[in-house]
Amino acid sequence: MITCNGQPRQVAAGMTVAGFICSLGMNPDLLAVELDGRVLAREEYEQTPLAAGARLELIRFVGGGSGGR
Repeated sequence: MITCNGQPRQVAAGMTVAGFICSLGMNPDLLAVELDGRVLAREEYEQTPLAAGARLELIRFVGGGSGGR
């Protein structure tokens, strides 16, 4: 069991950050990921396993503009 964005989640043994992101149907290119208080580089997602008790925060990038100002 891990905590993702404050919610408990079951993950398979050995699941990586990349695998978890894919299981949620999210695009890793549009996310910032913090694991146990440390921001991960995208290159780390594939090699970083999620251990029991891990605290994961997934932050989505949102585009926007100034509305023409």
